[in-house]
This record gives sequence, C-alpha cells and structure tokens, in this order.
Amino acid sequence: MSNWTDLENKYYMQVARRQPIVIVRGEGTRVWDEDEKEYLDFTSGWAVNTLGHCHPALVHAVEEQARTLMQTSNQFYTVPQVKLAQLLVENSCLDRVFFSNSGAEANEGVVKLARKYGKTHRNGAYEVITALNSFHGRTLTMAAATGQPAYQEQWQPLAPGFKNIPYDDINAIKGATNSQTCAVMLEPVQGEGGVNVPSPDYLKQVREWCDEQNLVMVLDEVQTGIGRLGTLFGYQRFDVEPDAITLAKGLGGGVPIGAFLAKEKFCLLAPGDHGSTFGGNALTCAGAFAVVDYVVQNDIPAYANTVGQRLREGLNALASRYEIINEVRGMGLLIAVQFSSDISGQVISLCNEEGLLLNPVRPNAIRFMPPLNVSPQEVDTALERLDRVLSKVVSG
Repeated sequence: MSNWTDLENKYYMQVARRQPIVIVRGEGTRVWDEDEKEYLDFTSGWAVNTLGHCHPALVHAVEEQARTLMQTSNQFYTVPQVKLAQLLVENSCLDRVFFSNSGAEANEGVVKLARKYGKTHRNGAYEVITALNSFHGRTLTMAAATGQPAYQEQWQPLAPGFKNIPYDDINAIKGATNSQTCAVMLEPVQGEGGVNVPSPDYLKQVREWCDEQNLVMVLDEVQTGIGRLGTLFGYQRFDVEPDAITLAKGLGGGVPIGAFLAKEKFCLLAPGDHGSTFGGNALTCAGAFAVVDYVVQNDIPAYANTVGQRLREGLNALASRYEIINEVRGMGLLIAVQFSSDISGQVISLCNEEGLLLNPVRPNAIRFMPPLNVSPQEVDTALERLDRVLSKVVSG
C-alpha cells in the first residue's frame, strides 16, 4: 500500500472512521483499490451512486456540460436547472423545487420554508417535530433535528425549535403538537438509524394529523428518494402525499446536489429569503438530469424492487442458517441485517477481505445500499461472499 493513508492522516481532518482501503476507480457495481483488488460495492457512496460508478449517461452529461457552462450567478437563468426542475416536478406530487448542494442544506432550506408557513399561517409557529433515531444532517441546526444523542451532545446548546419523539408512533406526534408547532419532518424509512421501516399506516396517520392541525408534512427523502425503496419517491411506497420533500444522494448519482420540493401552497419563500452560490449550477444539474431521466425512462425503481426482493430472500435464507442473524429488514434496495450481538465491525472487516463492501450502520447491524441497477448475478455473488464471512464468524 502506498502512503496515501499516511498523507491523509497528516493533512485531512479525521472526521470519518475509514476502512483500510484506498479506492482508485469504479465501474458499475465494482470498485478497485490501489493494488487492483476488485470489490463489489454495496455501499454506493451511502446510497449515492444510483446507477453505479461512472455510468455512461452521467459521464457523458457531465463531460458535455463541462465543455459548455459549469457555473454562473443565480441572477441568471440556466437551461440544465430548468430541465431538472421540470423533470422532478412532473414526476412527483410537488409543484416547485429549490436546488442546494447536499441533503443537510436541503433540510435546512425546507425548515425555513416550514417556519415561514408557520409565521404566516399559524400565528408565528416555528417548532418542527422530528423522530428519535432520525438523521437529517450534520450542520448545527440539523444536529438539533436529528434525534440521536451521539450527534447532539458535543454541540450544546442546540438550535431551538425541534422536538425529537419516538418514530412510528402517531400518539407521540399528537402529544408533541402545540400552538408553536409548524411542521412534522420524518424519513419514510430511517436509513442511518438502522433501516427502520414504519408500520404501513403510519405516514397516512401523520398526513391526517397534519391536515387536521394545519401543519406542514415534510419527508426527508435524502436517502430514500430516486428509486431506493422501489418507487421513484419513498412516499409512493406508503400511498401518501407530503407537502414537501428533500432529496440529495441518489439525485446526483455521484455529483453533489440536494433539493427540496413543495406544493404550491407552501412555496412562500421570496427573493432574498434563501439562496446558494453553487446550488443548481449547470454542471451538477446536467448530471442529475441524466440520472433521473435514465431512472424514469428505464423504470429503474421497479427493477430495484425486484432485485431487492432477491437480495432480501437470500439474506433471509442466510438468517435461517445462522442464529447470529436476528432480523432482515428494509424496502427496495435499502436493507439491513441485524445481529444478536455487536459484531458489525468484525463482519465488515471480513467482508473487505472477501471483496464485498458494506456499511456497519449500527454496532449490531450492517446495511446494504447497492446501485439500483445491480445485476442478479452480482447479488448472488455478494450473498456467497457474505455466507463465507458468516461461516468464519460462527466458527471463531
């Protein structure tokens, strides 16, 4: 191994728990390290690489746009931004969109939108109800929105205006609602919290409560959006229409972009209320348009749902053979395996050796987020490699 890791340790802030692998190139579901060892990448950059690494449609779009126009001031119109906005709106239940550079920025923006609605339609209400075990980003404000003490304790005092309540509990939302509440913000499926799937009627109950109380229903689809759950947007899996959603990760397929979309009633932001120097730039919008257009035209969400079922069936088969597996859960191609003890670190290290990249989402759980166009053969290969790993774990 070269000295890349030593150089990073010297020059880069150590804010990530890295695996001892230097990835130098990727293609589809596969990546290679500096020693040319090949891996199946079932992390996809944290559910980012929607179509895998370096998909031709994305590469071509970025190359062409880079030769034409990459960035201009937001005081001018640009064609890629308008095309992407139209594509997202016409394929969703929302009416308008704003582009940012990340999911955390998108969530910050949608909270501003919700608070402006509270100011103008609920006598100045400003509080947002979020869930325990949620994840909405690592900015200072989103640390308060994220219902996990590990992301909050160091940054006290937290930004005011957020209540963290139990997930999948409509009575908890009702109990937390008061005259100062303006919105409820939830993930359709909690990703970073461990791939927690709510009860089938939970989001419908939230919808009914928000309608009754005149609250903004926001769904954080940073991880679930653009096909990850087997539908283009996660809310479609639960047959519910939110008032606003946020997107990022899979939206760009590898280029950095975020967005929040809202129904017309809630689009109250005026010139000067919000903005971003790089948000909606021509380069990333062209890339994101290529990704979303490919996903829509080729019905990738339906394919992801089918191949995701294959992966879950394979994991359940392993669970029937290995008592160390307590549960397999998830939707589409966002799946977790929970163990009976805190062995995620050991499993991940052995998977690295086998050439399978996974995410230790919890000390006792690992997460699968392969590209949405992963092949059935690649799923089977991943299951075979995981089988060998689990055999080593139980044999000591």
